[in-house]
Amino acid sequence: MIKIFFLLFIFIFKGNLNPELIIGKERVKPGIIFIFEGAIKDHITPISMHLSESLTNVHIEARVNWGSDNIPNGTPSEGFVPYLNITATITNQNSGLLTFIDLKPHVNLVDNFHYARNISLPGKINELYTVKFNISPPTGVDLAIHKDWLKKYGKQLISNYSFEYKNINFNEIASAKRN
Repeated sequence: MIKIFFLLFIFIFKGNLNPELIIGKERVKPGIIFIFEGAIKDHITPISMHLSESLTNVHIEARVNWGSDNIPNGTPSEGFVPYLNITATITNQNSGLLTFIDLKPHVNLVDNFHYARNISLPGKINELYTVKFNISPPTGVDLAIHKDWLKKYGKQLISNYSFEYKNINFNEIASAKRN
């Protein structure tokens, strides 16, 4: 009976799962976790600020959340980290052509808040790419720092970071359709 229930569960919910490509995972001080992904392109609004889904290949994401342990006092465990400035450069390893994008805050019913952007790959979907993410802390205009944070962690929420991943194949994600 349990096997039948399990198979029925998989059959019913299999169509609701969209694949995502984990490009990389990083943890930085003071307890922030970055999960970089390639996801299936999606319809994003406002359309005046985003490429049409039909003109793109993949949805590049950075899920940025506090960890569940070793985080600052008062921090919501696994909560979204706002106000970061994140860019990505996607370079075709065959041709050297590249695409540069700013990742903007998005919200959906799967990942909730995340940074992302639909992009057109600078080449064929079955070629290999190098993906580099650059993270900058919020400016003083975007985020004010209280005295207690300043004493313990300094003038910034985080430092500048750069993470690079080679030999990324977007073929499966770029070929997939959203349910």
